[in-house]
Parts: sequence; structure tokens; C-alpha cells
Amino acid sequence: MYLVVIGWMYVVLMMSVAEATNTTGSVLGAIVTFFLYGLLPVALVVYLMRAPQRRKAIKAREAAELQALGGTQASADPGASGHAAGAAEDERIAPVRKEP
Repeated sequence: MYLVVIGWMYVVLMMSVAEATNTTGSVLGAIVTFFLYGLLPVALVVYLMRAPQRRKAIKAREAAELQALGGTQASADPGASGHAAGAAEDERIAPVRKEP
């Protein structure tokens, strides 16, 4: 991904140099070209492409904080025990049958 970013920034830099050195161009036009064709779009694309990595990093940090507090990820899940909700371990639940 970064190779494409570097390549695009090189193209934009060359466009800006061409704008600045052209007889009808200006340095202000070159700066505007560099920002509008280069920095702003590239910053937006890089930000959007790194969203999944940021999400994974946040989840990993939360898991590390949870583990540091003494809990585990499995204990945070209320259905992880495999027991019916509200039933005690020693309590037996009678099966439900249809009336004959």
C-alpha cells in the first residue's frame, strides 16, 4: 500500500514542479496542486485503509486490559458456561412433555 502512496506523491511532486517552472505557472499554483492532488487525497486513503488495523489494535488493547484486571475473555461471555440462564448447577430441570 505504501508503495502506491510513494509513487503517487512522486507524480504529484513532478506535477507541482512543472507548475512552478512553467512560464504561465506560479509557485502558489504548485503549492495548491501539491496539497489538492497529493497530500489531502493520500491522507484520506491511508486513513481509510488503516481502519481495520486500528480496530484490531483497539480490541487487542481492551483484551490486554481485561486480562490485566484478572478476567479472561471467556469469563466475560455470559453464555460461555454452557448452562441454562438462571439455573443453578445442582438444580435439575424436568423435561417438558406433551399431555397424552
